Amino acid sequence: MKQIIPAIIAAIFVVLGAGGALFMKGAFSSGGNASAGAESHEAKASGHGEEKGGGHGGGHGAKSGGGMSGDVEYYKFSREFVVPITEGERVDSLVIINLNLEIDKSVSDQVYGMEPKLRDNIMSTLIRLSNEGVALGDLTNPENYETIRSMILANLREVLPTGLENVLILDMAKQHI
Repeated sequence: MKQIIPAIIAAIFVVLGAGGALFMKGAFSSGGNASAGAESHEAKASGHGEEKGGGHGGGHGAKSGGGMSGDVEYYKFSREFVVPITEGERVDSLVIINLNLEIDKSVSDQVYGMEPKLRDNIMSTLIRLSNEGVALGDLTNPENYETIRSMILANLREVLPTGLENVLILDMAKQHI
């Protein structure tokens, strides 16, 4: 009798665990997981295809879509860019920028391996714009938005001369310190 009670309790927990797993599997397969939420924002915004490749692996996501030069993918950087804005010798605020690159499918494998080099190029461009004090100063000015995009695109073309279609600025925020 003493050995039957622990066996019954263990069986109850196994059944409850299996039931919970089935419940959670049903909840996640209906679109309640984090990756579906992350990709749905981009998919709704662009209106293009489904995620391919590693949406979780390092934060890279590739979407298929239609571009003028053929099939286009969207490269998502693994994290945002944080740019200090200085006032004299002191950091006054931080600008956080979330970027994606619109690339031709023919260079997608090349781009995935180049993230450190691409990040370095983009950060150098953003620091340069920060030191000029114009483009990152007023984030609500559409001209500054285009200046940021065009400067990043021009400098990235030095590193990746073919296959880079556009730079997409998804989010920008400024935090005063």
